[in-house]
Amino acid sequence: MPSQPSLSLITPALADARNGNWQTAKRWAKMLSEHFTVRLMKTWDGVPADLMIALHARRSADSIAAWAQALPDRPLIVALTGTDLYRDINTDASAQRSLELAHKLIVLQELGPMALPAHLRDKCEVCFQSTSSRRPQEKTARHLRVLAVGHLRDEKSPETFIGAAHQLQQHPDLWFDHIGACLEKPLCDAAQALAASNPHYRWLGSLPHPLVRQRISRAHLLVHPSRMEGGAHVVMEAIASGTPVLASRIDGNIGMLGADYAGYFAHGSVSELASLILRCRQEPAFLARLEAQCAARAHFFEPEHERSTLIRVTTQLLGKQ
Repeated sequence: MPSQPSLSLITPALADARNGNWQTAKRWAKMLSEHFTVRLMKTWDGVPADLMIALHARRSADSIAAWAQALPDRPLIVALTGTDLYRDINTDASAQRSLELAHKLIVLQELGPMALPAHLRDKCEVCFQSTSSRRPQEKTARHLRVLAVGHLRDEKSPETFIGAAHQLQQHPDLWFDHIGACLEKPLCDAAQALAASNPHYRWLGSLPHPLVRQRISRAHLLVHPSRMEGGAHVVMEAIASGTPVLASRIDGNIGMLGADYAGYFAHGSVSELASLILRCRQEPAFLARLEAQCAARAHFFEPEHERSTLIRVTTQLLGKQ
């Protein structure tokens, strides 16, 4: 029986990061192991393989450049994150070079290709990420539990969620849970201060992924206020759990939830987010509308959809050698 082709999968984030890049790398390694012998590493070690997939154009740039120099005729795929698409490829020479060196680019939501230079869009594929579905849980009518998931750093805009929780603290039937590690101290100070003054806001810190999934399933709403996203795991996990989303109106969220989704607020607008949360509490029909719109997008985030895209892209590239 012939041996499987080999694949070097490069990810700047390993298991201890507990972030989206690691979840993507772990899942892709498992899916592609059906067709490849996969080696997962933070930096390419120079051992030849038949194919490389590198997550993150800037942070994996050294591995991408080393592969292109050592094995220029072997396929190279670069998967782009939110900071790649909406920041680094506009300002960082190493990220820009990664785009040019790649034989194929992968983006994680349907508006991603439009962030690329026009001459690169033909080599771009959309690969929606996937997650296991969860049966929607029975949720109490006594209060509305609102959840945000994301490490406390600038790109995730946690101050918008914190501000909305503060603005709505006179509504004791609104409960706020905030999951994420402290990465930027001023944001963490704001979370701690609100938790000390508002008994209905809790900052829970970093939690293991299974516990995060549980809390997403139990919430009435997931709030995703990010400034930039390539295609957020927590958004698809909420959709797959029957939990509707309120999201900042940025391309990375629109590319996952659809242009006509009713749950957007202007990025950074505390008042607009607070109004939407209150509307979800006061208008059950609006909350049901969001649930239905999320359910209509759920098929994009099924594992078979992601698996078939990855296998098609990788096998086509190998077939062109």
